Formats: sequence, structure tokens, C-alpha cells
Amino acid sequence: MLLATTNDGKVREIRQVLSGLPITIKTLRDFPRVAEPEETASTFAGNALLKAEYYATACGWPTVAEDSGLAIDALGGRPGVESARYPGATYPDKFQNLYRELARHPRPWTARYICSLAFVDRPAGGHGRPPVLFTCEDTVEGEIWPEPVGEGGFGYDPIFHYPSFQTTFGNVSDERKLTVAHRGKAFRQFAAWLRTTRAHC
Repeated sequence: MLLATTNDGKVREIRQVLSGLPITIKTLRDFPRVAEPEETASTFAGNALLKAEYYATACGWPTVAEDSGLAIDALGGRPGVESARYPGATYPDKFQNLYRELARHPRPWTARYICSLAFVDRPAGGHGRPPVLFTCEDTVEGEIWPEPVGEGGFGYDPIFHYPSFQTTFGNVSDERKLTVAHRGKAFRQFAAWLRTTRAHC
């Protein structure tokens, strides 16, 4: 099965969730000559499906793709699907730009992480769009903390405060984060589907 990402943090998390399943996982690093598609959808679900269909066709492997990001209520759900492309050369730069935007809004700055997942497979010798076999979406609720805390995780984790943990995702282990995080929840749904259907990847 192809895991359609080159993000090492995502690969690490997803491999943890799917460990124990009888599948071989490749990533886009195994297909360096395949160009990235333009993510033109306006929703996480749309971009996940776009990527899954594109890479299944381009690489010839059953493909699972996800699109995820941060939605902040005070900013009308932004950065949303533009989370990875939000202004800032580094994530600390992105944090500072977000804080400047949020400064005019009262706290708490409620927010959620969202992860949409799509799995498609192209039958041998198949033509046209590969069939969609599984989709799901999951979230985790929290708030934007007024300063980064912790050096763990990746992306926006140091500023995403999870109330039950009383700290940010950047300040907990990967294992603890995955028990509640959006990507862990979505890929556990996928893993359960794989087990139930005995999908052969």
C-alpha cells in the first residue's frame, strides 16, 4: 500500500497506527520521479481524494492519502486547507503570523485539528478513475495557546492546547498524542476497516 506523503512526522504516526497489519507500506519517497498534484479542492476531504486518485493512477499501488490541518474559529476556520501553505517560512514564523491575526480576538481561541482520509485502488489493467474504497474524517478539539509549548510533534502541535492533557500536543509523546489526535483517530478507523474487510493490499 502506498502512503501518499513525504512528511516524516505523518509517516511515523501512521506507521504506528497501522503496525500489526499484514501490509507493506511504501511512501512517496519510494517514487521520487512522480510529480505532486496541485491541491485545488476547497475541503480536506476533497484534497485527500484528489491525492489518493492521482497517486494510485501514477504509481499503480493501492493508495491511502490524507489531508489535514488546523481550523481556528476566530479566523473563520482558517488556515484550514491552507495550513501547510499559511504564510511563514518555518512553523515558528507561522505561529507568529497567527498570533498577530489572533491578537484582535478575545481568548480562548478555540480550534480543531481535522484529518480526512481516502483509500483507492486501481484494479490490474483498469482504466479511468480508480474506485474509492474507503473515506473518513475525524477531528480533535482544543485551543490555540498564547505561546508555543514543547518541542515534540510537528506542524502546529506546540501551539495546539488539548484541555484534557492540560498542555499542548508539542509537549507530549507521540504515543499519547495519537490516542486522541485527529490523524490517529482517522487511521484507526481505516485500520479497523482493513481488518473487517480483510482488504488485500
